[in-house]
Amino acid sequence: MLSDTKLRALKPRAKPYKVSDSEGLFVLVTPNGSRLWRCAYRFDGKQKLLTFGKYPDVSLSDARDKLREAKKVLARDEDPAGLKRSVKAEQRAVNATTFELVANEWFELNKTKWASSYSVRLRSRLDEDLIPSLGKRPISLITPAEVLEAIRKVEARNAPEMARRILQMARLIFLYAVATSRGHMDPTIGLSKALRPTNPVKSRTALKQEDIPEFFASLRASALDQVTTAALEFTLLTFVRTAEVRFAEWREFENLEGPAPLWRIPAKRMKMRKEHLVPLAPRAVALIKNLQEAPNSSKLVFAIARDQPISENTMIYSLYRLGFHGRATVHGFRSTASTILNESGFNRDWIEKQLAHESGSVRSIYNAAEWLDGRRTMMNWWAEYLSSANADRCSRKTG
Repeated sequence: MLSDTKLRALKPRAKPYKVSDSEGLFVLVTPNGSRLWRCAYRFDGKQKLLTFGKYPDVSLSDARDKLREAKKVLARDEDPAGLKRSVKAEQRAVNATTFELVANEWFELNKTKWASSYSVRLRSRLDEDLIPSLGKRPISLITPAEVLEAIRKVEARNAPEMARRILQMARLIFLYAVATSRGHMDPTIGLSKALRPTNPVKSRTALKQEDIPEFFASLRASALDQVTTAALEFTLLTFVRTAEVRFAEWREFENLEGPAPLWRIPAKRMKMRKEHLVPLAPRAVALIKNLQEAPNSSKLVFAIARDQPISENTMIYSLYRLGFHGRATVHGFRSTASTILNESGFNRDWIEKQLAHESGSVRSIYNAAEWLDGRRTMMNWWAEYLSSANADRCSRKTG
């Protein structure tokens, strides 16, 4: 039997030699003085050899423990050397599957469904805030503490809201790793409770319900050009995002002369890269048909020159000129419509679908026409509501 005293006393010779311990365990002493643990055993009728490292990095006690573990494997009729190779191969695969590799794969898989501007922002967040801290780590070995440390760096820039967004992106990457068998758990679970509270959100100011008659009166009395006037009212009627109005093309409008006019906004212009259908009320149709008569051969509906869209600043500053600076924004029209329609009892699913807020269900994601009949009824009601507010202001001024 070997002891630490005997092991330390072993001297190199011109040729390698071995000194036995027990049960097949021995030390191989090499000419350069290394003392290497070895274990001889038989499996499937063949003589085989296990290596356990070198002394004193692997102590005598540790070597004997490794021998006992190998015998347990043999008792299960498995080859310890084969199991060791598979464990090493698995570890190599784990080490090769880094956070950066999985994150890039997740990004490439999903980027086609995002608007290009949103995709660029996400790529920047990955490259600047997650990959520097986590990129080289095997994704299955990343701990909650490591993720939190990366998110804390974002918080340190006094950007608590951004920190939460980046944490959400990290969560999606880890869930993708689990789904593709590269991870075992999501280490972001519960981390949101450890983050700083977000700063108060400065929302896009909504046009108040009681101010709608004033809006129409100011719009009628203004010296704004036809395109700007139509763009503002059309945005309120359809409550889509400003960019979707500004870049609307004539070819996107269908059945303007029929009973079910429709605006089909292509996926490439939508925030979530999904086609969006907007049922058009008679007033909305009238606005764009009036623009068709303008001497402008642009492919864009709201063009200030050939193929040059009305700018976002033009719309917002025109709203300010109408007397609503600090009181409303064009984007806030969406909130105005949502509030009034919800308070008026319309189906919440219709409203959310018309706002192009995806619920995340497979059915809602792939069916752009979902609840179209109900939404058409709702959009016609909304146009009548706005028309009544407009007429009410007129009657009070002339009465």
